[in-house]
Amino acid sequence: MGNNGTSARSASNIMTTSNFEAFFRGWLVRQEQYLGELRLAHESINEDYKRDLINRVLDHYLQYFDAKSLVARQNIFLLFSPHWFSSLERSLMWITGFRLALVFQLVDVEVHGLSAEQRQRMSTLQENARTGTRILNNELSRIHESIAAPPLYELAMQYSRHIAPEIIHEVTERMRAELERVVTNADLLRTGVTGVVVEILNTRQCIEFLTAVAQLQTRIRSWGLHIDAERRV
Repeated sequence: MGNNGTSARSASNIMTTSNFEAFFRGWLVRQEQYLGELRLAHESINEDYKRDLINRVLDHYLQYFDAKSLVARQNIFLLFSPHWFSSLERSLMWITGFRLALVFQLVDVEVHGLSAEQRQRMSTLQENARTGTRILNNELSRIHESIAAPPLYELAMQYSRHIAPEIIHEVTERMRAELERVVTNADLLRTGVTGVVVEILNTRQCIEFLTAVAQLQTRIRSWGLHIDAERRV
């Protein structure tokens, strides 16, 4: 596992689509393996083992975000409609990743024995997450509106053949940079909120939470691939 983490973090600043797809296939295999470990850990009384497993699983997710950030530098537009996900997975995404509300839903349904203090801290975190989500939604809407503003859009359609390529490139690069910044901030919010959730929960509860996350991801992917296959028949 350590070698996988090292290779992901020390990778070149250039991550091609094919490289990422190869990484993602391996990542999914390791995800299944971790899900098996997490299920077994429910019965373990070895606290050191469970804490080590939690750290390894969290590191596994960070490897994905590291690789994803490299793809964003190459083609941020691809992340908004990634073909390595099923149509179902894409429909459930928020700014190229999982919706934060899902984290708190899983805690509510799958994590047992929360104390009053834990529930209060979770409630405060959820409100902060909602605020962060609204800010990023507003920022993304602003970018979309600036792109699709009627005067700009109409002029582009009418005079696109006469616009200098360097101007088109400049506009595209500005849009790319703004989208990359929003995606980066969304991922920081995702990882930050998840990190605090893990801090709030005890070891047993963390195992319950991470098991629920992995199980849901696996089920959604399996069902999504099945739906896409049925549509192709």
